[in-house]
Amino acid sequence: MKLTTEQETIVQDFVNTQGLKIPSLRDDVIDHLCCVIECELGKEKSFEQLFDKAVADLAPNGLIEIEHKTMFLLNSKRIIIMKKLMYLIGFIGSLTLTAGVTFKLLRMPLGNELFIVGFLTILLIFIPLLAFDRYKVAISVAISVRMKIILGVVSAIITGLSGLFKLMHLQGADLLLMLGAFVFAFGFLPFFFFTMYKKSVS
Repeated sequence: MKLTTEQETIVQDFVNTQGLKIPSLRDDVIDHLCCVIECELGKEKSFEQLFDKAVADLAPNGLIEIEHKTMFLLNSKRIIIMKKLMYLIGFIGSLTLTAGVTFKLLRMPLGNELFIVGFLTILLIFIPLLAFDRYKVAISVAISVRMKIILGVVSAIITGLSGLFKLMHLQGADLLLMLGAFVFAFGFLPFFFFTMYKKSVS
């Protein structure tokens, strides 16, 4: 049984409110939902029941998830290269940091230099890249999850820099430590426990 114009409009309006930015994908989703509903229409279930079931079967976590998966497939090679680069930077930073600590303990030359380079590589390059990767994954979820990621990274960077300033006897270490603690306590932790609470009651 063919859908009425009103029913097709309901499907189109719903898809248009889901935030899909790729026009061709939006049209394909509308056509798919209409075809699925038409195949079952006129039997035991109503249009509303068939519509809800078609949407739930196609995208249980929302139609925007389809766009994210489509974008991932279209850019999979670039994403894989970026992830490899990110983990390579993390490995090099960790290796350099470990070598710096070892050299310092053994009182060997270049210990301080290796420690600083490794520490800054992890703190200022790897952690922001990792946070950005997680942020892209959480882009479709609640703003509290995204704010948790952003504020967590900011507090980690500020606190890490304060520790580095303290080791190098630079001015401003105490100020950075207090600022990092403030962002962590009044920025990250409220969002962290709020998201935990939302998960526990959902």
